[in-house]
Amino acid sequence: MSDPDLIDDDEGVAEVLQASVDAPGVRLDKALAAAFPRLSRARLQTLLAEGAVTRDGLTVRSGSEKATPGLYVVALPPVVPAAPTPQSIPLAVLFEDDDLIVIDKPAGMAAHPAPGTPDGTLVNALLAHCGDSLSGIGGVARPGIVHRLDKDTSGVMVAAKSDRAHAGLSALFATHDIERTYVALTRGAPSPDRDRIVTRIGRSPHDRKKMAVLKAGGREAVTDYRVERKFAVPAKAGAAPLAARVACTLHTGRTHQIRVHMASKGAPLLGDPVYGSGAPAQVVRAAIEQAGLTRQALHAAVLGFIHPVTGQALRFETEPPEDMQTLERLLSDL
Repeated sequence: MSDPDLIDDDEGVAEVLQASVDAPGVRLDKALAAAFPRLSRARLQTLLAEGAVTRDGLTVRSGSEKATPGLYVVALPPVVPAAPTPQSIPLAVLFEDDDLIVIDKPAGMAAHPAPGTPDGTLVNALLAHCGDSLSGIGGVARPGIVHRLDKDTSGVMVAAKSDRAHAGLSALFATHDIERTYVALTRGAPSPDRDRIVTRIGRSPHDRKKMAVLKAGGREAVTDYRVERKFAVPAKAGAAPLAARVACTLHTGRTHQIRVHMASKGAPLLGDPVYGSGAPAQVVRAAIEQAGLTRQALHAAVLGFIHPVTGQALRFETEPPEDMQTLERLLSDL
C-alpha cells in the first residue's frame, strides 16, 4: 500500500541516505541508481512512488523525469518481517461480517509487524480470529490492513476480510469518504476554539524520523478541530488554560497528522514523546503520572463509512480508554 494518505502509523525510518546529483538530461531513476549504488532502479522507483525521496527538501515521485541537480535524500523504511503468525489475542470486535471487521484497538498494539514489534500486533490477532479469510491485497505482512493508527493511539479501526472489501475501503480512504473523529487531550488549547488547519505535511528536513509542517513539498493535510472543554483556566482575562479536550476530524490521513497539527497550533498532545515539545504545568504533569498515561493522549473515537459491499451506512463510536478518562477527570478538578 503505497499511498501515504492511507497511512496512520509510527513506523519511522530505518536509514537515511543522501547524495548530491548532477546529471542533467539523465532519467532520474538512472541518476539515483548511480548515486546510490546499493539501491536498484526498481527499488528506487518504488521509493519514489512512496514519497521517500526528496530533492533539496521537496518530494520527487517520477523516476522517468530528467534529473535536476541538487541534494537527494532517500528515507529507507524498515524491513518488515514476512508471514506473521496467528496469535490468540483478545479483540474488542464492534462489527463483523464476511467482508470486514471493525475493532476498538487498544493503545500499545501496532497494526502489523515491523522492526521492534515482531508480534503481538493487530495482524497477528486478526489471523487467529479470522483465519484465512483476511484480504491478501495488503501483502503477506499486512493482510486486511487498509488504514492504521499509531501504535500508542487507541480507537476504532476497520480491516478487510475480502479482496472486494479491501478495494472498496481503500477507495473510500483515498477519496476521503470516511468519517474520522479523534479525541485529544492537549497542553494548553489551540486558538481559536474552532478552526480548520490546512498545511502540507512531510518528513522533517531536520529529523527524518519525524513529520513536520512544510512550506513546500509533502502532501496536503486538512484537519477540523473543536475545543470541547478547557481545564484549569486562569482567572486573568485572556489567559490560556493549562489543558483542553479537543475533537479533531480528519479530511486527509497523513502520518501523525493530528499530532503534528496540534503541535503546530502550540497545543501538543499530552504525553506525546515525539511532538510534545515543552513540558506542561507541574499540576498537569502530576495528573498525567497519577492517571498512568504513558502515551500520547489520542483516541480514534468515531469511524463512519458506507459498507463497500452491502451499501449499508455504518458508524462506530467508542469512549477513550481508562488512562485518558482518568486524566480528564483529574484535569477537571484542577
